[in-house]
Amino acid sequence: MKSAVIGYPRVGKLRELKFASEKYFRGEITEKALEETGKNLRCEHWCLQRDAGIDYISSNDFSFYDAMLDTAVLLNAVPKRYTDLKLNRHETYFSMARGYQSVQGDVKAFAMKKWFNTNYHYLVPEIYDDTKLGLSGSKPFDEYKEAKAIGIETKPVVIGAFTFLRLASYNGRKNAGDFMEDIIQSYRDILSSFDQLGTQWIQFDEPALVTDLSKEEVTRFVTLYKEILKGKSNIKVLLQTYFGDVRDCYRELTSLDFDGIGLDFLEGKKTLELITANGFPEDKILFAGIVNGKNIWKSDYKKTLELLNKIKKYTKNIVISTSCSLLHVPYTVENEAKLDSGILQRFSFAKEKLRELRELSVLAEREDFEAACEYLDNRRIFEADRLYGDKKVQADISKLSEEDFTRKTDRKEREQLQKKQFKLPLLPTTTIGSFPQTPEVKKNRSSFRKGEIDQTEYDKQVFAFIEDCIRRQEELGLDVLVHGEFERNDMVEFFGENLAGYVFTDKAWVQSYGTRCVKPPIIFGDVKRIRPITVKYSEYAQGLTRKPVKGMLTGPVTILNWSFPREDVSLQDMAYQIGLAIREEVCDLERAGIKIIQIDEAALKEKLPIRREEWYSEYLDWAIPAFRLCHSRVKPETQIHTHMCYSEFEEIVKDIDNMDADVISFEASRSGLTIIGALQAKHFETEVGPGVYDIHSPRIPAVEEIVQALQKMLEKIDKNKLWVNPDCGLKTRDISEVDASLKNLVNAAKRVRTQL
Repeated sequence: MKSAVIGYPRVGKLRELKFASEKYFRGEITEKALEETGKNLRCEHWCLQRDAGIDYISSNDFSFYDAMLDTAVLLNAVPKRYTDLKLNRHETYFSMARGYQSVQGDVKAFAMKKWFNTNYHYLVPEIYDDTKLGLSGSKPFDEYKEAKAIGIETKPVVIGAFTFLRLASYNGRKNAGDFMEDIIQSYRDILSSFDQLGTQWIQFDEPALVTDLSKEEVTRFVTLYKEILKGKSNIKVLLQTYFGDVRDCYRELTSLDFDGIGLDFLEGKKTLELITANGFPEDKILFAGIVNGKNIWKSDYKKTLELLNKIKKYTKNIVISTSCSLLHVPYTVENEAKLDSGILQRFSFAKEKLRELRELSVLAEREDFEAACEYLDNRRIFEADRLYGDKKVQADISKLSEEDFTRKTDRKEREQLQKKQFKLPLLPTTTIGSFPQTPEVKKNRSSFRKGEIDQTEYDKQVFAFIEDCIRRQEELGLDVLVHGEFERNDMVEFFGENLAGYVFTDKAWVQSYGTRCVKPPIIFGDVKRIRPITVKYSEYAQGLTRKPVKGMLTGPVTILNWSFPREDVSLQDMAYQIGLAIREEVCDLERAGIKIIQIDEAALKEKLPIRREEWYSEYLDWAIPAFRLCHSRVKPETQIHTHMCYSEFEEIVKDIDNMDADVISFEASRSGLTIIGALQAKHFETEVGPGVYDIHSPRIPAVEEIVQALQKMLEKIDKNKLWVNPDCGLKTRDISEVDASLKNLVNAAKRVRTQL
């Protein structure tokens, strides 16, 4: 049985792409050097897959920033504000990704949103009424030829026409239907160009097919591909889906002239049911996603082969595949020298999943697979006990009652008490939490981890950073301060290090967006707080100023969603375990005199099921209570904040209101402040701070720009409920950018405050 990989991680084993890109942004290396890094990584990844015995290897799964951005460039969907800058190809590309600010012009970046139910962020293509879609670039063809030159036949990967049109934003009178003719011709041209190169297979990624589709959208999908596939000639076309099942369009999909169809049998809850009820066409190859591309646990060969045998009843033309791109898991366990072998043997990162694919493809053809060494080795791992169990934690979860999820004082009464206590001005200004992680901050943390300094010396440096941060904010004139988070490397990993039940990697990095990589901790057993986590740092910061300083915590849902979770217990149980641990920290902060506590739930929307019918039964019915569990015991005078970013929240605004926080800040500037209309429509009661500028771009917002944003907000938000803050934390920015941006933010708030 043959094997396939939908896509491979592109940042490199040791984040080589990240570091090269950042050097390029700083002007330390040339475009040629950046291109050379990309070429070396692509070659390494293709050869790795070839040597692992993978039959269908992807090309064009590499990107210098994002695949949706690459597709926009490929289809000539480059807005005029970027071409007017008269920059070269790379500079234009990165200006769309990061924004651009110089004497040549000042432009914002594309909006950024979560990629379906993952922690990866994609850039949203912009389409205008005068946009003329057409094949414009050569990247997919160049990379196919690059692989061919080293003797590797690949299947080029291109975001599909339906998904591209569905995820793009339309800025004018036209909608997706008005661009059908142009995009059909563009994809025909793509097929023709690959056909001329002698390409055997091409993969069109259509993850949008696993979402809730209207009849109109199904019709659009069918129309698109009936026309596109007329131009396929000798090339074979694989239609690839992932992150769910295609229940709304299975029959239409299988009736089209595709040569292969990729289906997800892990997250696709109804995929096997669809094949059982409808069969699978004999003239097509089923690319069966049975190796998990999103989690880091080894595949259970027994369960996987049992699933594969069920699939075999309906088709013999099967290629074993990953459930989605391996972009969402770390590169290899080979980099992990510190983890115990008993723990490490249970993990399978991208490189290890190649071996799993190969072994499963061989075992699937053997009638005596249960006698094979590979199968027996796998069974030994799964039959051994791996849990770090804690009976007290399990008992605490079982004893939770409604009282544990409810604050005793209602929102209006709390609001009056808090306004009287804090005496903040209209439009109070604050930041989301983190300040720049300077080289000095990173060096202090590195020295501590290496054992070069002890805890006392480490904390001494952290306290110095905190004092500088407090003084900086006071000079800028911010109303509610933060301590800067200099003691933490990551908003999830830092908390996980202080919780039992977690294990940590050294180099298991995963791309979040562009050059941003995260190292998710792994939940290995029952979770509980080991010690106070943030109290001494918050208490120290508050002692430096008369202004309120927020205690900064990460919420249970975000900690869960940004960790690799267990597969043997429910997400709800893990969320509640983490929630109880965070509740202990909240209560300790309150006792230490911290009167404002922010419990960030940046990733609340992230794991919302793709199918609307599953939103409550499988997620919101426990995710919202998990947050409330953290703050249910605080005094009414204690103000609870939370923060959310880079997702579309409009559809769950009422659920967010039910989190019963006192203040919620949202990412908003990069998405055009679209959230404020939903807040008004749903009669949002919580005080709110929609972000007034994008922190993921190096550009500095002008005072007038922020004033206009605030005026727009005030059209739909009560002036007594509006806060002023950036989109997100400031850890990735330079000090000079932060100072200039926050100075403008404060001045803009003062100007609008005076007008009010």
